[in-house]
Amino acid sequence: MTNLEVLPPEEICPAAHSVEGNASGPCLQLWPAREVPLGGVRAMNVSRTLPQRGLPTVGAWCFLDSFGPDRVAMSVLPHPHTGLQTVTWPLAGNIRHRDSVGSDVIVRPGELNIMTAGRGVSHSEFAVLPGSGVPDGPEPELPVQRGLQLWVALPDSERHRAPAFEQHRELPVLRGEGFTATVLVGTLAGTTSPATMYSPIVGAEISCTGNISLALQPEFEHAVLVLDGALVLDGQEVRPGPLGYLGSGRGSLDLDAAPGTRFMLLGGEPFEEELLMWWNFVGRSHEEVEQSRLDWEAQAALSDEDASRARFGLVAGHGPDAGAEAGRIPAPPLPGVPLRPRRRQ
Repeated sequence: MTNLEVLPPEEICPAAHSVEGNASGPCLQLWPAREVPLGGVRAMNVSRTLPQRGLPTVGAWCFLDSFGPDRVAMSVLPHPHTGLQTVTWPLAGNIRHRDSVGSDVIVRPGELNIMTAGRGVSHSEFAVLPGSGVPDGPEPELPVQRGLQLWVALPDSERHRAPAFEQHRELPVLRGEGFTATVLVGTLAGTTSPATMYSPIVGAEISCTGNISLALQPEFEHAVLVLDGALVLDGQEVRPGPLGYLGSGRGSLDLDAAPGTRFMLLGGEPFEEELLMWWNFVGRSHEEVEQSRLDWEAQAALSDEDASRARFGLVAGHGPDAGAEAGRIPAPPLPGVPLRPRRRQ
C-alpha cells in the first residue's frame, strides 16, 4: 500500500518539542480515523489515523493506514518514496512486494516487510490471488485483504542513505499474564525485534484478555490502535477506529481487555525534527519535495537500462509486456502555492 491520493495535501509535522501538549505526560486522547479512497472509486478505502493535524507523529511513526477486511484485488503499480521506512504488516491475505533494490517476495500474515527508502526507492504491491497462474482455470475469488501500512520518518543523519529492504518471517514474542505481544520493531519490555530501525522506537501487535500490565519506556510517547475487541484504559473504553494517544511518561500500560482483543502499540522518543510530507515523499522543504517529484517524472521517459541507474531505480516485471501489471503511478501535480511549514497555534 501507499498514498495514492489524487490531490494529496501537504502534511506539516513540527518537531515534537514545538507542538503544545504533545509528549507532555500521560494522557488518553482519541484521534478519529478518516476514510481515504486510494486511486479512484473502484480502489480500496483505507482508514488513516496518522498524521493528524494536531498529532503529526508518535515517536518517528508518521503515517498509519489500516485497510480491510475487504475482497479487493490490490494492485499498486511502481511508485517512489524518499526519507522514510515503510512497515507492512498484513493481517489477512498475501501481498507480493517488488522493488528497485531487486526484492521480489511474498509477505504473509505474521511476517514483516521493512523497506528503507533513504534517498530514493520505488516498489509495487499486488495481492496474490488463489489459483493464479493456472491456465484456463476458473476466475479466482478475490482474497480477503486486511492489514496495516505504516511509515517511519528517517532522521536527518540517515535519510539520504542507500535504499534497502528486509523481510522477517519470524519475530520475537513476549508472553505475560493475559497477553501475547509480537514485537515488530524496536524493543518492548526487554524483547527486541531484528528489524533495522534508525530511531529509538517500538511497534508491537498485542493479543490480550482481562487485566494486563506491560512495562513501557517512560521517555517514549505511545499510542494504541485497537484492531479487534475493546479495551478500557484510564477508565475510558477504546474500540476499533480511533488512535488512542497515550502521551509520554508511562512506565507501564495497564488496561482491561475484552475477550479476543487485539491491538497495535506504537511508540518512540518524540521526533525532534520538523517534517514536510507530500504524497509519498518525506522531506524538509518545498524545494526538496519538488525535486523528488521532478526526478520521478523524469524517469518515465528513460529506457529500462537508464531507469535502473536513476534515482528511484527500476521495479522489474512492470514493462510494456506485463499486461495488467504494466506501467507506473505518475506523481500528482503540486499545489499552486509553495509547500511551507506552518507552526501550529
